[in-house]
Amino acid sequence: MTLLIGSLQLGLIYGVMVLGIYISFRILNIPDLTAEGSFTFGLATAAIFTTAGHPFLGIFASLIAGALAGCVTGLLQTKLNIHPVLTGILTMSGLYSINTVVLGGTPNLTLIGKETIFTLAQSALPMFEREAVKLIMAIVVSVVCTVALSAFFRTRLGLCIRATGDNTDMVKASSINVDRMKCIALALSNGLIALCGGLIAQYQSFADINSGVGILVVGLASVIIGEAFFGKRSVTIGFVSAVFGSVVYRYIIAIATKADWFPAYMLKLVSAVIVTLALAIPAIKSMMEVQKIRKGGK
Repeated sequence: MTLLIGSLQLGLIYGVMVLGIYISFRILNIPDLTAEGSFTFGLATAAIFTTAGHPFLGIFASLIAGALAGCVTGLLQTKLNIHPVLTGILTMSGLYSINTVVLGGTPNLTLIGKETIFTLAQSALPMFEREAVKLIMAIVVSVVCTVALSAFFRTRLGLCIRATGDNTDMVKASSINVDRMKCIALALSNGLIALCGGLIAQYQSFADINSGVGILVVGLASVIIGEAFFGKRSVTIGFVSAVFGSVVYRYIIAIATKADWFPAYMLKLVSAVIVTLALAIPAIKSMMEVQKIRKGGK
């Protein structure tokens, strides 16, 4: 039961990060590799503010920190015309040093004994057990982010961002500033990713400089798993499927860990295999249909 509840908590919290990946990967159609750096940037920023006794300010600061990282990536793409993949790598590489500076030159920082939004919620809801409070907080955060994003992408600005991802030439012909739309979308995407990092830091009461390693693979796996269940439909369904995919992914990892199928250090490889299989599903379906047609012809 502890494993089930813990996986659900993590799935919902990491769902915030997956929402950010969904914006860049599906809506904007940009392969943004900034995620690993911005996740740790948000985690480190929240950890510093939390140790100073400002957990809520830490969560807000992590969102702002990620948005700034996304702006840097966007400016490198739009103003310097650097390839999107390279801009993500450059920002991610630079953020490694910045994150170390934010953590005070140490690779990790403990938050044990410090007040977090989870401990404050526990104090406000003494009738619930600690794990139940964490689950409530995870549900609230994921629902609020999903609803807010769904509402935002129905506004004029949100529709402009969606149009930019669908057809850049058409957007330019409509006198919409494409560069601005890309920067806003990347700032929003990385802001959510960093926000997730801040939440994770307070959830686990620990911040580590390597926490963001492989986070992009996790996000892509969650997006693809969610689409396997819900399909590619409206933006709202896309956001819901992203969070759902994050929860399913966490349960897959939990099952693999509990069953002792793989040692802990193999989880990254397992994640890569899951993404590969999910991406290969359309090709496999197409091959099966071709084989059916050939058999029918014979």
